[in-house]
Amino acid sequence: MSTQTTKDTRNDFGPATGTTAPPRATTRDWAGLAVLALALLLLAVDATVLDLAVPAISADLTPTTPQLLWIIDVYSFVLAGLLVVMGNLGDRIGRRRLLLMGGVGFAVASAIAAWSVSPEMLIAARVLQGVAGATLMPATLGLIRSMFLDPRQRTVAIAVWSAMAGGGAAAGPLLGGWLLEHYWWGSVFLVNLPVMLALLVLGPVLLPESRDPNPGRFDLPSAVLSMLALVPVVYAVKESAAHGPSLGMVGIGAIGVLAGVLFVHRQCGLEHPMIDLKLFALPRFRIAVLTSLLSVFALAGELFFASQYLQLVLGHSPLEAGLLLLPGLAANVIAALGSAWLVRYLRPGLVLSGSLLVAAMGSALFLLLGADATSNVTFIVAFLFTGAGVGVSLTISSDLVVSSAPAARAGAAAAVSETAYETGIALGVAVLGSVVMAVFRNGLELSLIPAEHAKTASESLGGATEVARGLPESVGAEFLTSVHEAFVSGIHIAAIGTSAVMLLAAAVAFRLRVRS
Repeated sequence: MSTQTTKDTRNDFGPATGTTAPPRATTRDWAGLAVLALALLLLAVDATVLDLAVPAISADLTPTTPQLLWIIDVYSFVLAGLLVVMGNLGDRIGRRRLLLMGGVGFAVASAIAAWSVSPEMLIAARVLQGVAGATLMPATLGLIRSMFLDPRQRTVAIAVWSAMAGGGAAAGPLLGGWLLEHYWWGSVFLVNLPVMLALLVLGPVLLPESRDPNPGRFDLPSAVLSMLALVPVVYAVKESAAHGPSLGMVGIGAIGVLAGVLFVHRQCGLEHPMIDLKLFALPRFRIAVLTSLLSVFALAGELFFASQYLQLVLGHSPLEAGLLLLPGLAANVIAALGSAWLVRYLRPGLVLSGSLLVAAMGSALFLLLGADATSNVTFIVAFLFTGAGVGVSLTISSDLVVSSAPAARAGAAAAVSETAYETGIALGVAVLGSVVMAVFRNGLELSLIPAEHAKTASESLGGATEVARGLPESVGAEFLTSVHEAFVSGIHIAAIGTSAVMLLAAAVAFRLRVRS
């Protein structure tokens, strides 16, 4: 992506240069920020509201484990693969126009998802949601960059942007829990329609149009390579974790790696690349992108298995599960807003490192979870730490990405940040979800059940629960105990991995303290 039409007097690291201070945002700009936050709310609510619907979808559509994972994460795969392409499209036709088009497309795809009658139809609808979502995401940070030129105001604006992501995640479980208590699972997709309507009404009034007058030639090979670089690798990881490694999966993963190498090589030779790789020469930029990806990796993965744990292991209703998730998601919102205050007194690198340590502590506390109701408090505390840590880290890393890049490359920086965010969601669900399910499958006591039910029980936690309910009471209770213990063991293994990843990210972020 190329330069934006709004001029900026900042240097690469934030302060204004020359004798003229950057203009401050107007009331209309702040109102426009609310509209951008509304678009992000649309995506965040949709992500977490679906997590709570997993058991209901499993019971109604009976998807296999790979199909269930695809229902959850194919949206993020497609979105992440198309972000750079759609960002370039926004440069040409206007980011506000792309935002509004995406709102319409997302609503249509949501309606199709709501009335899906098979796993394949729901997966296809999620693909369409990913395509539409990819048109929404590039507009948000890019427009914030052009609307808020004052560095301090921009930090506050990005904190609001990040808090809205957490707010949407917090609203999703509550809204989804209430809907699932009263309606069928498809209703969780219909909540997107009123949000889309508000976006279409307010967007043209409050948002300025922003486009590049000289975007350069659109490079179709780069667009294809950018999509081929992500999906095959994540698919290979997911399928290998679900069914074990194979030469076929190695080959598919190699295709993605090769496409990634070719994409990077092509960008280096283009006058107007889709992603300006020179941005990664900036230490603040590359560290911020990495920590953003790893932070959302942890949060998305934990949300995926948490909803199943709360409902199918601890026996809570969807609404009760949403309420148990609320403290952690509320902490995410509050921490995101508070991060703008923290960086006024502490170096961003120190704040970022500390927040990742808090998130790592939360992940480690999942090791204390058990299969009985006494784990409610432990879960709340663990997820609260994770939510608060991720709330700060995502805000600081997003601000570092936008502020560390020169003004002429802000659009490309925003595209990379958003790609990292969505890739983290996809990988979090694929990797952590697959780890949990692989451990779960290996821990089941299948000798307790008839052979014809073994495949169904091994496919998912919901399938194993249904098999247990159909067995004689004594045998069913014993098998259900093994089901719960196996799933909790999978959570423990995922928690160890997540904590290690977050600690590594904290160590990398700590290096920024001397550069911030």
